[in-house]
Amino acid sequence: MSTEVYRDAWGVPHLRAADARELAFAQGRVTAHDRAWQLEVERRRAQGSTAAFLGPDAVSWDRFARQCRLDDTAQRCFGALDTETADWVRAYVDGVNAGMAAGAARDERFATTGLTTEPWEPWVPLGIWLSAHILFAGFPTKLWRARVTTALGPEAATLFATDGPGTSGSNGWLVPGDRTATGAALIAGDPHRFIEDPGVYQQIRLSCPEYDVLGLAVPGVPGLAHFGHTGDAAWAITNAMADYQDLYRERLREGADGPEALGPEGAWEPVDRHVETVEVAGGEPVEVEVLETARGPVVVTGHDDSGEVLSLRYPPRVSHDLGFAALPALLRSRTVEDVDRAFDRWAEPVNVVHAADTRGGLLHRVAGAVPLRNRENRLRPVPAWESGHGWHGWAPTAAEPVQGFAVMANARGIASPYGVEFAPPHRADRIRTLLSGSDQWTGPDMATVHTDTHLASAAPVLELLAGLDGLSPEAAKVRDRLLAWDRRMAADSTEATLFSGVRTALVRAIAADPVLAGLAPAPTGPDVLYPWQYLVPKVGYALEGVLGTALLPELDRPALARAALEQVAAAGEDPAPWSEVHRLSPWQALPDPEAVWPGLGGDHDCVLATSGVPGVTDLVARASAARYVWDLARREDSLWAVPLGADGVPGTPHHRDQLAPWARGALVPVVTDWTLLTKEEAR
Repeated sequence: MSTEVYRDAWGVPHLRAADARELAFAQGRVTAHDRAWQLEVERRRAQGSTAAFLGPDAVSWDRFARQCRLDDTAQRCFGALDTETADWVRAYVDGVNAGMAAGAARDERFATTGLTTEPWEPWVPLGIWLSAHILFAGFPTKLWRARVTTALGPEAATLFATDGPGTSGSNGWLVPGDRTATGAALIAGDPHRFIEDPGVYQQIRLSCPEYDVLGLAVPGVPGLAHFGHTGDAAWAITNAMADYQDLYRERLREGADGPEALGPEGAWEPVDRHVETVEVAGGEPVEVEVLETARGPVVVTGHDDSGEVLSLRYPPRVSHDLGFAALPALLRSRTVEDVDRAFDRWAEPVNVVHAADTRGGLLHRVAGAVPLRNRENRLRPVPAWESGHGWHGWAPTAAEPVQGFAVMANARGIASPYGVEFAPPHRADRIRTLLSGSDQWTGPDMATVHTDTHLASAAPVLELLAGLDGLSPEAAKVRDRLLAWDRRMAADSTEATLFSGVRTALVRAIAADPVLAGLAPAPTGPDVLYPWQYLVPKVGYALEGVLGTALLPELDRPALARAALEQVAAAGEDPAPWSEVHRLSPWQALPDPEAVWPGLGGDHDCVLATSGVPGVTDLVARASAARYVWDLARREDSLWAVPLGADGVPGTPHHRDQLAPWARGALVPVVTDWTLLTKEEAR
């Protein structure tokens, strides 16, 4: 195939090809060259075979992936694709297979682990997409709500409802042309995900006679699903925080022909069962029993004393549709109407979409598949044997006109009808406040929004501290210092560190209070779902609500706050600047103990959303997985940045060359002039 690969000064690939299929091949091949290790890890995560090279610690994910039937679901979804989309995906896979040997040869981690590449099947991109998003809707939270209901009563089921440790969110905003210096719209934002090395987004440009699009790709998946700019139109998404996956309580028995599950109206139904083997590096193989009822795959066993198991019902397992037909349609978009029609085909995950075009068109909508069903399904596991918990089609997705600014930050709003738990409104409110300060916005100005560190959620903690009496002189001094603080989690702020220390002590004190004793025991069930069920993080993320709720009348908040303040004061430590303790800690499949990561400003409720786990650690696991500004006046004035770089191979010039600018909130230029790019020799 005849394709050309160019690079900009940051190593970002710019691809040209004779047609869309050749371009998909080129995207697959360049991604394999740049990110072979990442692609192989993601393929194996989707297929549940990572323990074969990562060892026993990876067994829990592999078991979960197999019990969820991720690979089988991907195969079914690929089989249901229209011919054109299937051929396009297959071309990408052919490119990956063509580039993997050379890509693996660049990366010593293959030799270190003994990992070898295997040819991709055509459905692997769908498996990677599904693996990346299977936990997006937060179905494990339903296990937590069931525990809360048992411990505190049904009225408290959503007491801890807020942005939590397992969710992925984003900031996004659309500034119409009447509020910009050029008269054309700006779209900007940043997806918040667990930061991984290599990064979860790939800057790339895809050009052929049919289209010329740049944006942020998901490595292993063709096209530009989440963020793209075609020159005439641009789009971006955030997590809608929708609830579209259900857990069913299942009662099983052994029938004459195999296992059976009790279905609605008392009917016993056959259960599919087979056993798979997970190979484990440095350990014995592990057998995994895979069960699937009429509702879905069984994903939780042994979680309580009832003898029941829990099955998971999720849209692509039911519909055999992951929305991949939207991806080539987005690349061809020239207007917001084109983008809108493309997102009509979107399925998984459910997102809020912003789009704009050069004609002045604007779009703000929800996209994705949310089943119509009983509201009880959204809250907790429901009994499979009771009627009334089935799915009855798909909810229509909402759209709203853009008036002033459109802001999406995982809070309640356009997506409210589709979810249960949303992020607090602080990020969205702060973005609106900042945007209202000018009607002459430019692309570079957006960095001031991206990097804002004001922490509105500090208010209830500080108000509680302000009302305390009987403090020791040392505690009073700490309290007064915090009350004078500007509430910014700035990188150089010592008061930010002091606040975090008091918050941590308060969160731990609340979690240890007898009022919440029923929630203190360790989680049960698959440990891959544990992050949604630990009490201390739940209190930490929901601290504002816990302090303000009337559902815990026996919780002596002033006494707990006083004890937390005295504890910090008694330590007598002079707090370090926030960035010295609030350091990036990315996930690496093969950890590098010698890696040094930067300190950061921000916090989980800041627009600069750099999230540790309140009450547990200040280290940052989740942050901006990319930042972008799409300029509809001149695409070449657009800006972007990723946490690491364009190359997934450690030690290469472009592996971490964007880390420093990303850490300080800077953006790097998007280059569109081919004469300013460096052409690679054909490989």
